[in-house]
Amino acid sequence: MRRAAIYTELVSQSTIMNDPVKPLDPDTVWMRRALELARRGIGVTAPNPAVGCVLLDRAGQLAGEGWHEYELRDHAEIMALRAASRAEKDVRGGTAYVTLEPCSITGRTPPCSNALIEAGVGRVVAATIDPNPAVAGRGLAALRAAGIEASAGVCEDEARRLNEGFARWIQHRRPFVLMKVAMTLDARIAPPPGAANDRSMALGWTEEHHVERAPYWITAEAAREAVQQLRWAADATLVGVDTVLADDPWLTDRSKQRRRRPLLRVVLDSGLRMPLDAKLVKTAQNDVVVFTVSRDEARAHELRRRGVRVEVLEAHSGEPDTLSPTTNWSQGRVPLDKVLLQLGKEDALMLLTETGTRLNTALLAAGLVDRLQLFIAPQIMGTDAVPAFRGLPQFVDLRNMEVKRHGNDLGLSSLLRDPWAETRRE
Repeated sequence: MRRAAIYTELVSQSTIMNDPVKPLDPDTVWMRRALELARRGIGVTAPNPAVGCVLLDRAGQLAGEGWHEYELRDHAEIMALRAASRAEKDVRGGTAYVTLEPCSITGRTPPCSNALIEAGVGRVVAATIDPNPAVAGRGLAALRAAGIEASAGVCEDEARRLNEGFARWIQHRRPFVLMKVAMTLDARIAPPPGAANDRSMALGWTEEHHVERAPYWITAEAAREAVQQLRWAADATLVGVDTVLADDPWLTDRSKQRRRRPLLRVVLDSGLRMPLDAKLVKTAQNDVVVFTVSRDEARAHELRRRGVRVEVLEAHSGEPDTLSPTTNWSQGRVPLDKVLLQLGKEDALMLLTETGTRLNTALLAAGLVDRLQLFIAPQIMGTDAVPAFRGLPQFVDLRNMEVKRHGNDLGLSSLLRDPWAETRRE
């Protein structure tokens, strides 16, 4: 598309999506373009954030744009400046729209704030400040000190949603935990034992939640495709060994989208019950890790010989029992907080959990879930079926709920812990 026509097209799209009479202001229009560019970095930027940048010349015409890819090193601002240079566009006195505050520190590359200053831009609009404590606010301050008008807050919610994983990891060195649960209207994730074989052909249930290895679909194809998009955006996915024993899942990213690193497939297995003939073991290529508290060296050796990494941790004592008033979910189990810290050390920004009743409950009870994503099928399975949660010791308040249809299934997403809460605002 010709540069002169891009703004007209963006305005047209924004008008249709919002108010058919009153179009959005130019800052919002261009920032949405920058966000569109930033999303091209999903799967290829971690452990860096996904960032997009749009540069306008003094006359307000598009001069250059870019986005960040980790392997290409240069940040979005540099890519946009380079595109403007190739097109022989002058950005002096122009405006830069960037989805994250330009960095002010030297890492793998020099500070982007310096590059914008040297390019002579007159104005910088950021969607949000950087959650990195070493940067937060300093990039904008450097721009202002150089006489550049700099502000943040345009499309802030969208920009922060895009980099929830980075915000959690850069501040706490642990991944953002996204819990995915596919369930029926009565919050059941699997049929009663023995029911799968009788009803699978009639109802069609998901591979994640069948028992006795029968293909028992909970949700339909559209919702299952949405799960693949979640896996694509994640750095790791986690299940318990009970899910492996019941379902024998692949846990692979089948989105067919680009990604920089293989999806890390994580299994919590206190007693090292992982079957040696499981699909996860058969397909392990340095992308399967089992966390355990077992000291069974022979079993661990067999798994390692098949390409599975085994990490032995100290068992959780479970005392005092803070996870449930009736059941000690943690005693003798793999310590969840240590698992998250280890994944953080491996630069995992986003962890998708696809767990069963016990781990769903334990993760929520321990306050480790950042976002809850429910896929609800229009079915009622009955009280004998397997529940999504059991014995939660506290009320879980789902606020700011996002609702989306996936065919006949309903998607509900709620942020439980805001990773940006401690980030200083402008």
